[in-house]
Amino acid sequence: MKSQKCLKWGRTLRVSAPVRGWIPLAFFLSFLSGCVTTRTAERDPAVFVPSYVQEVYGIEVLGTDGESMDHPFHGGFNLPRPQLLDIDGDLDLDLFVQELTGHIKYFENTGTPTVPSFIWRSDQYEGLDVGEWYRFVDLDRDGDYDLIGETVFSYVRFFRNEGTVTAPSFAAPLDSLPDAAGEPLFMDRQNIPTIIDLDCDGFLDLFIGRVSGTVLHYESVGRDESGLPRFQLVTERFEDIEILGMFATLHGANALSFHDIDQDGDQDLFWGDFFEAGILLISNTGTCAEPNLRNEPVAYPPDDPIKTSGYNSVLFADLDGDDTDELLFGVLGGAFNPNTSAVENLYYMDPTPDGLETRTKTLLSGIDVGADSYPVFADLDADGDEDLLLSNKISTHDFNTGVIHYFENTSVTGHLRWEQREPLNIGGHYNLAPAVADLDADGDLDMLVGTWNRGSLYFRNDGTPGVPDFVLDESRTVTLTRGSNSTPVLVDIDADGDLDLFIGESSGDLNFYRNTGSAGVPQFELVSDKFEGIDVGRRSVPRFADLDGDGDQDLILGREAGGVLLYLNEGTPEVPVFVESGMLPAPFPILAVPAFTDIDLDGDLDIFSGGLGGGLLFFRNAQH
Repeated sequence: MKSQKCLKWGRTLRVSAPVRGWIPLAFFLSFLSGCVTTRTAERDPAVFVPSYVQEVYGIEVLGTDGESMDHPFHGGFNLPRPQLLDIDGDLDLDLFVQELTGHIKYFENTGTPTVPSFIWRSDQYEGLDVGEWYRFVDLDRDGDYDLIGETVFSYVRFFRNEGTVTAPSFAAPLDSLPDAAGEPLFMDRQNIPTIIDLDCDGFLDLFIGRVSGTVLHYESVGRDESGLPRFQLVTERFEDIEILGMFATLHGANALSFHDIDQDGDQDLFWGDFFEAGILLISNTGTCAEPNLRNEPVAYPPDDPIKTSGYNSVLFADLDGDDTDELLFGVLGGAFNPNTSAVENLYYMDPTPDGLETRTKTLLSGIDVGADSYPVFADLDADGDEDLLLSNKISTHDFNTGVIHYFENTSVTGHLRWEQREPLNIGGHYNLAPAVADLDADGDLDMLVGTWNRGSLYFRNDGTPGVPDFVLDESRTVTLTRGSNSTPVLVDIDADGDLDLFIGESSGDLNFYRNTGSAGVPQFELVSDKFEGIDVGRRSVPRFADLDGDGDQDLILGREAGGVLLYLNEGTPEVPVFVESGMLPAPFPILAVPAFTDIDLDGDLDIFSGGLGGGLLFFRNAQH
């Protein structure tokens, strides 16, 4: 089965009028004689089967400080929830980080207990779906780590480790871990609980923070026939704790953690809250057997409290082997402008005689420009190789603008390398989406830059091919008929020697503008603001590349969720026939923005993708 929609229209389009509403305008544009085909039958897999392998390393990336990034393509973090534990029994601490719902990133420690070296292994550890939160804990007390997480309707999901200390293997999840009465344990899904033997009686205690600022306390009262603890509710107001933030009026999402910070043999409570800019400490003034946490919370550390954007998820671990635990925490972003922590959000702090010393705010260094990263490749310095432009939603330092970051390709034979340079001098707009091409046929690269709410702005290069100077020409702005988040791409779709324009937008539609001018003086005339009825859901990002190597341009569409769509061109360069061809086989992020380049010069196109996390994912083409 297939349906056809031709590219010759007598179509009614909507344009803005001097009065409120819309008026019809008929376009009779003789564009192409071919048709776009949407095919529902399965394609022959022997025709074109793309294959990509995700890599975090393989290209050296130097930051503005000249230092190499340890994990350049980890994809960026906006709300990292870390946990350190020895998952493989080799006596050093491995690192897990949850960034997205359902996914835990795994970084194996291939170093030593005193000099850790974390290596990315997976973006979804063992394929396990943990929902909104996770905790590794030996729940059945058999000597290895089990895993709990969140399941639908805010119940507790349990993954039993049926492997060994050195080779974990997690069984199918048990949804809705029951309490002692057989009822499913319930918690607010935005909170992160903790399990510990607080009172040193050999039985595990479960603590669940509530958005009311109080804490539920469950205690194990034995085990069921499978060895799992049977948790019984002790109190809904553990130690009468009630955390209020923001002028003592608001409660919020929270994360709990216990640690003996004063080394007096009992566990103190650390609390991160949505409405708390730092970390709260509730000291235990009792004993291990009889804890007492009926004390006022204080900002930690008392002499110089931590200040972030709020909602901090805390852990303590000894990563340097000095027998003193360091403080690590992820900043999930609370009520205090999360833009400030879109990059610096995974802290590692070392206690010293003079107080906590911040070793780094980015424990896993990599490309990260904040949020909504948008990659484009172009030879910006005219040296014969493609450089990277990576824009974002908003600057983490100047909240009045987005930023286009520039990474120069300084690769040499046998060694791929990018070096971060000064950003491009383009400011005052948000959600920047550049499209780079020579738009006035003068031999240098100009830019059409999509924005959140100002359409696509034209920046003429008044510099040289090797030293561009981009100057805004507002008279050549291309505006959408409706919607926001313009994402332009320039392509000669009809092989007539000039560049045509496609623009994605927030609604998921695709806008097509035919160039009725010339290569040197383009005139983009709207053909359709719902090109072929394509709707990707939300945040469409069009790309064109010859993926199947047949000499014509295929259409690729990034989108907010659900992967990247492929429409193979089964026509010709002059008369394209786009056929819906499924999705590209790679684990693209939320707000996927694919960009294509042959980074390793092996004759095929590799993919880099921006996304919600503000970083960059790298998918090497494995077809050759």
